[in-house]
Amino acid sequence: MRRRRVVITGASGNVGTALLRKLAAANTDYEVHGIVRRRPPPTDAYRVARWHEVNLADPRVVTRLQRLFHKAHCVVHLAWALQPTRNPRYVDAVGVDGSSAVLIAAHAADVGHLVYLSSAGTYAATPGRRVDESWPTAGVPTSAYSRAKSAVEALLDDYERTGNGVPITRLRPGLIVQRDAAASIRRYAFPTYLHPRWLRLLPVLALDGALQVPVIHADDVGDACVRAMERRAFGAFNLSAEPPIRRDDIARLLRAIPINFPFRLMRPLVDVSWWAGLQPVDPGWLDLVFSMPLLNTERARTVLDWCPQRTSRSALTELAEGLLRNDGTESPVLESRSLVDSLWRDLASGPISRREES
Repeated sequence: MRRRRVVITGASGNVGTALLRKLAAANTDYEVHGIVRRRPPPTDAYRVARWHEVNLADPRVVTRLQRLFHKAHCVVHLAWALQPTRNPRYVDAVGVDGSSAVLIAAHAADVGHLVYLSSAGTYAATPGRRVDESWPTAGVPTSAYSRAKSAVEALLDDYERTGNGVPITRLRPGLIVQRDAAASIRRYAFPTYLHPRWLRLLPVLALDGALQVPVIHADDVGDACVRAMERRAFGAFNLSAEPPIRRDDIARLLRAIPINFPFRLMRPLVDVSWWAGLQPVDPGWLDLVFSMPLLNTERARTVLDWCPQRTSRSALTELAEGLLRNDGTESPVLESRSLVDSLWRDLASGPISRREES
């Protein structure tokens, strides 16, 4: 029997690594091709794929993608750029323009199915409210990430209105975490000079008590990807574990006493520290986290027969343990780096919020 060709963009990242693990464990009949900017070594889960180095920010990328998508049973589009936040042109070239290129190439190659990793961040702001997939995908205007995810959703809406195109699945997960992504999350979210283990020294956690965030383990997102492919289930699917993560959950992990620090006071501090280059997270991320809805996952549970295998708290605990040990994989995206190596990269190429290679 002929093996089914599956092409995965961003295949060595957070969700891509989890998806490869799932495909390897399932012993499926897929011929897997991974599209990345920097290929990983052929070890562990990365043995599953044949690798192709492609930069989605290249304006001429459509022709290359069309060749790689030829006769593909499914294309899983995971690639996205979270940094550099100070270079939004590059971030959008990967996220928005790259997604457009994937869609154009998939259509031209007559791909059988497109699975796109969207986000709960694409939804219009509605903090604390539980929404289903019909909620507007207008995004949070002050968040560059949310605006870009919303723009891609609009792009897919326009495409689907034309009819007779590639069938599309949109996965909309909450914040995706796993132990193997700890080193990369540390680079994206913490200043180079600050080791996450130092947070354990904080006696208190000053954070707005209204915080409620949907969280999910990367393996559960990978499982949803495979189920969508196998069942050829189209449309949008919310993905989240329970319960939502709150301020007190984070304080418990840090063994700190939670105290209320209102968002209206926190926001200007994040803004100033980002503009001063003291930390890599722009204030739009804070706006998004405090505007994100909770997710009704009934459709995924019913149509995909999907159920998260980890609670949000166990997933967050796993991430916290990974942060303390700086865990990663051999993928260039997820690899663990020493403090000395990280500082040297900052000196040689600039901080992660400015450089394209993270």
